[in-house]
Parts: sequence; C-alpha cells; structure tokens
Amino acid sequence: MAKPLLDRVLVVDVEATCWDGPAPDGMVSEIIEIGLCELEVATGQRSGRRSLMVEPERSTVSPFCTGLTTITPEQAADGIGFAEACEILRDEYGAGHRVWASWGEYDRAQFTRQCTATDTRYPFGTRHLNVKNLYSLMNSLDRELGMAGALQHAGLPLEGTHHRGVDDAWNIAGLLSGLLGR
Repeated sequence: MAKPLLDRVLVVDVEATCWDGPAPDGMVSEIIEIGLCELEVATGQRSGRRSLMVEPERSTVSPFCTGLTTITPEQAADGIGFAEACEILRDEYGAGHRVWASWGEYDRAQFTRQCTATDTRYPFGTRHLNVKNLYSLMNSLDRELGMAGALQHAGLPLEGTHHRGVDDAWNIAGLLSGLLGR
C-alpha cells in the first residue's frame, strides 16, 4: 500500500438528487455535483476549487432540488458520468492516498452507496476526516452544527451559494484551516 500523502487535505462536498419527500418510484438519490477544494496543511491556504457536475443515471433533478442547490436538470445532464468523476478524483487528486474531509458522514456514505450500486471503484482511501465532529469537539460544543451555523459560530462569512458543492467545499476548507491553525 502506498504511503499516505499528508501535505494537503482534499475537502469534498457532494450535492445529490433530492425531493420534497420520498424519492419517486424507481429513483434513488445520486450525486450530481462533487465540489472540491484542496487545503495545504502547512499554510492553511485553500486552492484547487473545482466543481465536477455528474449526470444522474437513475433519477432526475427535481424542482425542489434545483431550489435547494441551484443545479438545473440541464446542468446535471451536461455532466460527466459518475465513474469518470471517481477516476478524476483518483488520478488528478490522488484521492486514494490523501486524507479527505467532508462535513459529516453524508458524503462518505453517499459515495459508498453509489459506488456499490454502480459497481464503480471507490475513489478514496480509508483516511476520512469528519470536520463536523472535529469542529464540535475543538469548540467544546454540546451539539453538532450545520456548516452555515459553524461559519457563523466561527465568525466567518458564507462564501458563495450554500448547497452548491464547490462553494460548500471551499467553506468547509476554511473552517478546517482554522481548526488546524490552532
């Protein structure tokens, strides 16, 4: 097994198809955007802000989902395949050898579910950092906050559009930078 790369953390936030209620018959929640931001551990600098739009194969982007994420059915339909997105994570970001981070467990669980369902090679290694847990512990909070609440708690602005993967990854990386800088 390759030695882990600890110079940068790959911060990931996904957006997935969703509905105001249960999924319609025959549909499942699928990733439609993978937001990425690299965080240099030594300096706390964020870079590499990127959005990978992913075309859903077993669902559609609902009006509720567009209202939440701003992602339209047309934008998602112009995306790349999920397997190709996972390949980009592995090949361009070294995701299998890096610590990767997300806000909570949703993103990790969604990748696991979707990789299993589509027989796609999981792009990450075993080094997942749950920034939501870490933020709560480092700030001695009695409950976990959502990302927007944590930004407010930290006195940081929400940059971009909440529930857009690329912007949420950037904001999560900013929170993690503050935690690592202590």
